[in-house]
Amino acid sequence: MIEIQGLTKHFGQIAAVSDLSLSVGKGEVLGFLGPNGAGKSTTMKMITGYLAPTAGHVRVCGHDVETQTIAAQTQMGYLPEGAPAYGDMTARQFLRFIAEIRGFRGEGAKEAVARSIARTELVAVLDQPIETLSKGFKRRVGLAQAILHDPPVLIMDEPTDGLDPNQKFSVRSLLKAMAPQKAIIVSTHLLEEVEAICTRAVIIDKGGIVADGKPAELLARSRHHNAVTLALPAAQAQAAIAKIKTLPNVASVEQSGSDDGLVQITAFPKSGALLIEEISATAVREQWDVRELYAEAGRLDEVFRAITTHDAQRAKAAA
Repeated sequence: MIEIQGLTKHFGQIAAVSDLSLSVGKGEVLGFLGPNGAGKSTTMKMITGYLAPTAGHVRVCGHDVETQTIAAQTQMGYLPEGAPAYGDMTARQFLRFIAEIRGFRGEGAKEAVARSIARTELVAVLDQPIETLSKGFKRRVGLAQAILHDPPVLIMDEPTDGLDPNQKFSVRSLLKAMAPQKAIIVSTHLLEEVEAICTRAVIIDKGGIVADGKPAELLARSRHHNAVTLALPAAQAQAAIAKIKTLPNVASVEQSGSDDGLVQITAFPKSGALLIEEISATAVREQWDVRELYAEAGRLDEVFRAITTHDAQRAKAAA
């Protein structure tokens, strides 16, 4: 539903996006990640036709964004960074305006507006000027206009920016509910959002893709993937560490203290190994006074730091 080939954008001598290619199919929610200045917003503006590429092509539902711009844009809902709107309009007036410019008339317009209002929970602020709304409600008005025409493709730039935890949950639930029938790209700096709603994650740095995979595949690249942490009284810690180090699937062990007199011990597995059952059984057998015991799927922030250019350069320099 979204096909990107060789997408490139230069601003003078600066290459904001360099030869980027990817495709997004129906039912996919693609998390689009990268450090500040990596090229995320620039890429999304080119996908939606608001910025012309220096080179490369984008097709949305079979329509070339440069040569068939209107046809492509009718298939898209776009929530840009900052959710710009006409501040002197009320939320209701703005959504009616969006419905009209999207081609809805009469009862069809009313139904489209009502549907988007219900989905984004805007009833309480419908008749307030947009400029008086909180950042979170402004964001929800932007989301409402993006989904008003029920497009098959959604391009979301920081969709939960400024929302409180309850609002974030609602928006994420909405995107997950719509996902099976759409192709969705979500640009975000919130790594927990990727784990919450995305079926796939792409990390870009300096305008190019440096990782592409399912969230679970990226988590598997984390040092903490399948690591096991347990908390014990300080008096038992050294004996426990010595014992854990002898387990055949343990690669290394680290410890950290806490204010309540407990010591946290983290065992890191050898490649592909599962430790939780082995360590649990050892704790029972040795009669440790375990206060906490858990395994980790991995840490996406750890993977993100490790594979972006700046961290890679530091690692190379240290070596």
